[in-house]
Amino acid sequence: MTFMDTVKKSLGFEIDEQASRQQPRSTAQRPRSPKTVSPRQNPSYGAKPRPRPDFDDIETIIPETPFYEIVLIRPKTIDDVNYVVDQVIEERNPVILDLSFLESESPANFKLAGEKIKQMRARYGAQALLLSRTSEKNLIIIAPKKVKLIKKG
Repeated sequence: MTFMDTVKKSLGFEIDEQASRQQPRSTAQRPRSPKTVSPRQNPSYGAKPRPRPDFDDIETIIPETPFYEIVLIRPKTIDDVNYVVDQVIEERNPVILDLSFLESESPANFKLAGEKIKQMRARYGAQALLLSRTSEKNLIIIAPKKVKLIKKG
């Protein structure tokens, strides 16, 4: 009985078993012999099967240092500058500052922001690096002591 005869029988069609046995198989239904594959054609030929790992054997990898969030902020008030100080000192996240707004709109707040950056460097070992200074942008990156900033070139 062929596969199609079995399907028809399971669906409730009546099938003459002698007719299905006498019908010659088509070439598509004939079993094919597997092709021999040489080692050059199949790289896994003759390779030993690798054992599957048990879940007990798998070790979890925990990084030594946590991942950092790098905050990009353009402070417009002293409260924004205080937020930057909290991010660097308490959260230990690097911050990229664009001080161009404070520089052009409020020189007193710009000077106060500079003093706070100097205090972070002196008291907490924070690092500050000027990234870009143009007429439109004044970018500084400030990082906590754990994050190393390296200036090359």
